[in-house]
Amino acid sequence: MKTVVNKTRAPLKVPLPRGKSLRLGPGKTGQVADGAAEHAALKKLVDAGKIELFDGGDTQRGGPGEAAVPHEGTHGHTHSSIRKSGDR
Repeated sequence: MKTVVNKTRAPLKVPLPRGKSLRLGPGKTGQVADGAAEHAALKKLVDAGKIELFDGGDTQRGGPGEAAVPHEGTHGHTHSSIRKSGDR
């Protein structure tokens, strides 16, 4: 699997083989099959600098001069441990 990172500040629709697509929000990551990385439309986005491809799931490269990928937000509800009681 290859990891795809959206390097723009706009949502992207990344075309994949067999008419499929991957939608990525700004700074978000997704995964595509190894064979999909060779797709011509995907290579065009890489060459334009709009997306970046990595092997495996490691997207935090952290080298000098490189911007870190923004943290992805959590989905769903968060649970609070504070219980309200008393007269309301």
